[in-house]
Amino acid sequence: MVGEGTVLNGRYKLLERIGSGGMAVVYKAQDLMLGRLVAVKMLHESFTGDPDFLARFRQEAYAAAGLQHPNIVTVHDIGQDGNRHYIVMEFVEGRTLKDLIRQYDADGQPMPVSRALDLGIQIAEGIGYAHRAGLVHCDVKPQNVLVTRDDRIKVADFGIARAVTEASQHVDDSRVWGTPQYFSPEQAAGEPPTYASDVYSIGVMMFEMLAGEPPFTADSQTALALKHLQEPPPHVSRLNPAVPEQLDLIIDKVLAKEPAGRYRTAGQLGRILTSYRRSAWADTGSFIMPPAALTGATAATASIPTGEQVTQVFPYPGQTLPTYDQQTMLGGYGAPAVYEEESTDWMAVGLGILALIALLGLIPLWYFVYIAYAG
Repeated sequence: MVGEGTVLNGRYKLLERIGSGGMAVVYKAQDLMLGRLVAVKMLHESFTGDPDFLARFRQEAYAAAGLQHPNIVTVHDIGQDGNRHYIVMEFVEGRTLKDLIRQYDADGQPMPVSRALDLGIQIAEGIGYAHRAGLVHCDVKPQNVLVTRDDRIKVADFGIARAVTEASQHVDDSRVWGTPQYFSPEQAAGEPPTYASDVYSIGVMMFEMLAGEPPFTADSQTALALKHLQEPPPHVSRLNPAVPEQLDLIIDKVLAKEPAGRYRTAGQLGRILTSYRRSAWADTGSFIMPPAALTGATAATASIPTGEQVTQVFPYPGQTLPTYDQQTMLGGYGAPAVYEEESTDWMAVGLGILALIALLGLIPLWYFVYIAYAG
């Protein structure tokens, strides 16, 4: 029987159970060979009789082991001890994003905009890295996001992530991947998840961070799925007036029903949020500023659950952000195009250089023609 004190393959000693889900149980453990703490995610034994599921589990575990990013929980090892299949991961000291949201809710206040934006950017950067590696997380939710004491994000549980190409070719069952409160409309409809599905789930988390509750709630999974499919989400600023209009528009786009209406990948979303933060900083001087720096403004003070007092001054009381024409901001499928970062068109640069070289190469020809005619 698996429990505290069990040693897997003579190396990983289970210390205590720290979490569980529908597919696995997670233990805090000691790596006896390297002398470090790790987290061991052990597959429920009820799944070990399914060869297809085991093959998927191993394939996804190997794919996750290839992800090396500061905002992703590192996978150290994959093993089997008898009938026990497990993944060994980095042990992260901290709490889940869900616990942090509940702490703010218990304190009767929303998370400060600046903190929610910072955490959201880190989440998008981590999942964006996985997207560039060809992986979809499939189950993005605050329970799978760890927050360290210094507010660093670690996205966990890529154990059900699948390569996009394989998801499109081999998903032939009726299994619905994801958690109903956070999965996308296409997941609710039973379709394979894509990069844009993860983007939608990040949007639901950001909504919950800023509003204290997800955009949709229902008494049953079926009713919740229908809301994701059919009901337009409320504007987060209606629940939290401190949310600026431009950030409200970004979240509204991320929660679009059609995947084509969202940002294509989490990496793109991360760049949009980073550019927005930079623009907001330029407009207001700072998201967070000590009270002494305020000039005639009344600061709204918020208490972070750790007890640290901060002053949220974005936007300044009585000050509004610059407004932009709605059609200009909602370029394409509703993207605040004003925040899109421009990338260098290296192909155009290369063609320009080649054209210049070709032009310079004609100079000797023109010289000899001139000499011939002049003579």
